[in-house]
Amino acid sequence: MAYFDSIKLEKGMYTNGTKSFSQILEEMDPSENYRNTELEGLDAFQRQLKRFDIKVGGSRSDCVQKFFQTSDSAALFPEYISRAVKQGMEASDVLSDIIAAKTIIEGLDYRSVVSDPSDDEKSLKPVAEGAALPSTTIRTGDHLVKLQKRGRMLVASYEAVKFQKLDLFTVALRQIGAHIAREQIKDAVDVLVNGDGNSPAAQTISAQTSGSISYGDLISLWGALSPYELNTFLAPTGAMTKLLSLSEMRDPRAGLDFHSTGKMITPLGAGLHHVPGISGDKLIALDKNCALEMVQSGEVVTDHDKLIDRQLERASISTITGFAKIFPDAVRVLTY
Repeated sequence: MAYFDSIKLEKGMYTNGTKSFSQILEEMDPSENYRNTELEGLDAFQRQLKRFDIKVGGSRSDCVQKFFQTSDSAALFPEYISRAVKQGMEASDVLSDIIAAKTIIEGLDYRSVVSDPSDDEKSLKPVAEGAALPSTTIRTGDHLVKLQKRGRMLVASYEAVKFQKLDLFTVALRQIGAHIAREQIKDAVDVLVNGDGNSPAAQTISAQTSGSISYGDLISLWGALSPYELNTFLAPTGAMTKLLSLSEMRDPRAGLDFHSTGKMITPLGAGLHHVPGISGDKLIALDKNCALEMVQSGEVVTDHDKLIDRQLERASISTITGFAKIFPDAVRVLTY
């Protein structure tokens, strides 16, 4: 059994094709071995930070150069960057509230499943004795899921950042993650609205009055989405202002929820998400439980060689994701 203070850290831990640095580290130093100890609650990476006394947050956080005090501690730097970027992605995360499934793949080729039942197939009719049961077809998509590489180039010399506090450096990295998350939600919206090559574009409903959104329009969306559940709205800034101006949104309880939690609800009880990247005058309604699959090739990837060798100039941070519709009828678009 390896203990956290005697593990040899090296670049090769980043080059495993199927496992991340954290997963390899966890296998070498399982967290379950630290139950009922002062290190309980820390994962293997966090124990390595403690081993080298590296504080990445708080008013007493260390400088970037603390990672480079030894060759072992330098190997932790790319993972620190990846985690900071992930924190930024999670802070700006809308995807987790609209995807029905997330699939992690090791490669760039992936075919999703598609199911587009007719109205007759959606109804479970009585079956006479001895008669065949009705069927629902689930097939593999004809086209590969389109994966997009999103990322940023970290342009800074080691000399420029080595005396920077890690908590401040983390803020900059989180912002990179937030930018990536915003681009990913734009990719997801594009698939919901225009299809993924295997599924058609979403059906569009026109507002009762051009240029405005009424409560009746929301009811029409609810009816058009049946038998799926309307539980999520995605709205650009223009649609958000129109929705929030509805008299039904001025209900005292709705206002109380908004002021106390910051979360906005709609008169139909669906979650409402502000997505500035949506183009055009449209409001997207969907059943988040069955509309969209997120496909991700690996985790956040950092240019570990350059980072460990203190060659930060133009070190890349990226992630590869794509989206596929599962049930095409589980999304509708209102244009106004």
